[in-house]
Amino acid sequence: RRKHLPPVAPLYTERDVDDTLPLFRGVDYEQRFQVAGGVECRFEDAGHILGSAAVSLTLKENSTLRTLAFTGDLGRPNLPILRDPAFVGDADYLICESTYGGRFHRPVEQMGDQLLEPILRACQRKGKIVIPAFSVGRTQEIVYMLHRLSVEGKIDHIPVFVDSPLSVNVTDVFKRHPECFDKETLAILTSSENNDPFGFDRLRYVRDVNESKELNDRSGPFIVIAASGMCEAGRIVHHLANTVADPRNMVLIVGYQAENTLGKKLVLKEPFVNIHGEPHELKAEVVVLNSFSGHADRNELLAYASKFNRKRLQYVFLVHGDLDQVEKLGGGLREAGFSNVAIPARGDIAMLN
Repeated sequence: RRKHLPPVAPLYTERDVDDTLPLFRGVDYEQRFQVAGGVECRFEDAGHILGSAAVSLTLKENSTLRTLAFTGDLGRPNLPILRDPAFVGDADYLICESTYGGRFHRPVEQMGDQLLEPILRACQRKGKIVIPAFSVGRTQEIVYMLHRLSVEGKIDHIPVFVDSPLSVNVTDVFKRHPECFDKETLAILTSSENNDPFGFDRLRYVRDVNESKELNDRSGPFIVIAASGMCEAGRIVHHLANTVADPRNMVLIVGYQAENTLGKKLVLKEPFVNIHGEPHELKAEVVVLNSFSGHADRNELLAYASKFNRKRLQYVFLVHGDLDQVEKLGGGLREAGFSNVAIPARGDIAMLN
C-alpha cells in the first residue's frame, strides 16, 4: 500500500484456517502411526523448540522395506528449558539440516555470562537493549536466562518487557507442558522460591498496542524482547526504528538471520538500514550472540550423525542451510566416513532403492 501497488490476493483466509484446525491431531513422541498404505511414521523429540520433532518414516513397497529419517530443525544438547534432542533411530536414508554446518557455538554454560556482559555495558550508558526473538522458543530461552541473572542479583534493577502478543500466548503454552522440560527447569518449577522460570519481579509482558508505543518514550536502561526474530515484521520493527540511531542503545542479535533480511543487515552493521521504507542511520551498538541459536552447530550435527550405522545408511541428503554451510558439513561427514553425501538442488529427485 505504501508503494501504491495493487493488493496481493492471500493464499488462504481466516475461514480456511478455521476449517483446517479441526483436522489436526496431536501425536506423542515415540508413537508409531500409519500415514498411508505402506507408510508408517514416528516422531522423536528434536529439542529445537517446544513440540519440534525428528521424523522416521518406514516405507514398504511389495517386499521392499526402507527407513527414511529427517532431522528437521535439530536442537542443541544441554540448552535450558527443553530436553536434549533424541536420536531418531537408524535409517537407510537421512535428510539432515545444515544451518550451522560450518560454524561453532560457544559452550552453553557460558550463555549467562555472554548475555550479562553486553547488557551491563549498555546500562552504563543508560541505553535501551532491543532483542529480536522468535515467539516460539527463543523468547522463552532469553526470559529464562534473564530470570536466572535476576535471581542471582546481577540484573535485578533492569526492567524487562516482552512486547509480543504471540510470545505471551506461547509462554502460556510452555507453562502448560512441563513434560517437555529438562531436569534443571523442572527443579525450578518445583522449588519453593523463584519457581516461575518465565517470570520475575522486573519482567512485564506487553499485550496492548498503546503500552508498546509508550516504550518508545521511556528512558533507559531497560530491555525489550520482541518478534519477529529476523526483524522483518511485528513490533520489533517499530522498536528498531526508535532505537538504531542512538549510540547509547544496543541491538542484541540472538538467532540466525537469513540473507537480505533487516536482521542480517544489522549483523553486517551496514551504515544505513531501511525500516518502513525509510533509511535509518545505524549508530546503536550491534552485538551477535550465536550461542543462543536453537540450531545445532557443526560439532553437534556431526555428533548426531555419528549415531547412525554407516554400513546401513546408504545416503545423506543435506538441506536447510546456506550453500557454504551445507558444503562444509558435507566435507565433515565425508571425513567421518559417510561415503554418499548429496546436496540436492530444488526439483532434484532421489530414488530410494
